[in-house]
Amino acid sequence: MKLIVQIPCLNEENALPVTVRDIPRKIQGIDAVEILVIDDGSTDRTSQVARECGVEHIIRFNVNQGLAKSFMAGLQTAVHLGADIIVNTDADNQYCGNDIPKLIQPIIDGKADIVIGDREVESIRHFSTSKKFLQKLGSWVVRVASDTRIPDAASGFRAYSREAAMRTNIVSGYTYTLESIIQAGHNRLAITHIPVRTNPQMRESRLISSISSYLVRSASTIIRTYAMYRPLKFFFTIGIIVFSAGILISIRYVYYMLLGEGAGHVQSIILAAILMMLGFQTIVIGLISDLIAANRRLSEEIVYRVRKMDRE
Repeated sequence: MKLIVQIPCLNEENALPVTVRDIPRKIQGIDAVEILVIDDGSTDRTSQVARECGVEHIIRFNVNQGLAKSFMAGLQTAVHLGADIIVNTDADNQYCGNDIPKLIQPIIDGKADIVIGDREVESIRHFSTSKKFLQKLGSWVVRVASDTRIPDAASGFRAYSREAAMRTNIVSGYTYTLESIIQAGHNRLAITHIPVRTNPQMRESRLISSISSYLVRSASTIIRTYAMYRPLKFFFTIGIIVFSAGILISIRYVYYMLLGEGAGHVQSIILAAILMMLGFQTIVIGLISDLIAANRRLSEEIVYRVRKMDRE
């Protein structure tokens, strides 16, 4: 059984040696452990340092593509290289490499397709109170949207079986963490979590430039991903709420009309008509989106089969 540990990097010449050194090269139940570095357009010596550290595989983008594309490039390359299990970790040595054996154990035992490392955010000292709150809130929203029980959705320390990797398709240009969990939940992949340790902070997060920016981009990713996998439920719910608001306003107008005061509330019936039309149109959009989603599922199955044929 072959394990490939992939490390997306952007200007990590200082932290990468520590991260690579922390990865165990011998794990019980694993015949070979290899490392794959995805250099996302670094302007420093990241790729050269990776070679000096004995990294077996390096992908280098000429310009920055973003974390999500780096993650997907790593998964696809790892599968092509014959990986049975792929572990993703951060280049800043945030996660403890010695936890990799227990991270992959559920996959080795055949109990899970994807394993997410739970950092137990509340115990991380360098996280501010607001960051801890937002991390927990975001994880709760992802649990509801994905119908999973992952307590730390933003964790980048995770393991994928080969089958799960071939079924993963990230369309977000920002981050893979939230979308991949929602996708796995709706694709009925066996996803679980285990507690993992974190190392002292080496640098500030580059993904979170500001709390407000992270909150907006994460919320948009969750909403877009949920709408992509459950379009009928998403748009039907919004449509019914808007349509019902129009019904209630029209009932209010009828009430005043029966009292002989309808002339003073003409704007209410206009608003009611607009809301009812918008609600109906939103429901129709949901029906059309559901048909598009069916085609997307067929496309994903074709991509999976192509990847599987390429692997074989």
